[in-house]
Amino acid sequence: MIDSQDILAKMNPNQKINYDRVMQKMVANWQDQGLRPKILMHVCCAPCSTYTLEYLSQWADITVYFANSNIHPKAEYQRRQYVVEKFIHDFNENTGQAVQFLGAPYVPNEFFRTVHGLENEPEGGDRCRVCYDYRLDKTAEKAVELGFDYFGSALTISPHKNSQTINTVGLDVQKIYDTQYLPSDFKKNQGYQRSVEMCKEYDIYRQCYCGCIFAAKAQGVDLVQIKKEAQAFMDGKNGERDYAHIRFTFNGKKI
Repeated sequence: MIDSQDILAKMNPNQKINYDRVMQKMVANWQDQGLRPKILMHVCCAPCSTYTLEYLSQWADITVYFANSNIHPKAEYQRRQYVVEKFIHDFNENTGQAVQFLGAPYVPNEFFRTVHGLENEPEGGDRCRVCYDYRLDKTAEKAVELGFDYFGSALTISPHKNSQTINTVGLDVQKIYDTQYLPSDFKKNQGYQRSVEMCKEYDIYRQCYCGCIFAAKAQGVDLVQIKKEAQAFMDGKNGERDYAHIRFTFNGKKI
């Protein structure tokens, strides 16, 4: 498998890195070598999963990793996870792909400890960078545990997220684990516009805040109302039951 660092080393160090171009070169390398890598792709919601899966599933076997203990409240976390699972099911039905799903435990206190002291940082500041690192570190660790070739994140599809920061964090995390990071900028090549189209096509819930309580409060989001709506949405729903067939299988066992 090609390492993104091999491509980055040949690029002009004085220019802003086009991470979409790096990913395209990696995909071309897989095709040249007849490879179909296994990728553990961190996603934070169904909207960011849309174009990401549509594009990557052409060239690789994708397992979506929902690891987002930054999301508050718990009912909203459950709603977003369920919507991701439903989208994967519908996407597989429509395309014939076999994207799998893997969910991480919800441990919000761990997130709060991780960003302690950064609560008043503005959106897009140091708290967000630490949050990216927190989630990508978990993804890389799980990728090593389960034998994936690459780990990556669909966060770069959002025009509200700094792809340079996300990719820098991912490449730093790669140095710690025996796995490789897949650089990306999924918003490029009309990727974000396609994600909006797919949300309409699949009737996907699009949340009004990134997830963390600090950003929500700064935006004036009514978290009490969010909780009520999420609980009402989840009434009678259970992802493990409703979408058991898409759950990641390792050594013959669903995880």
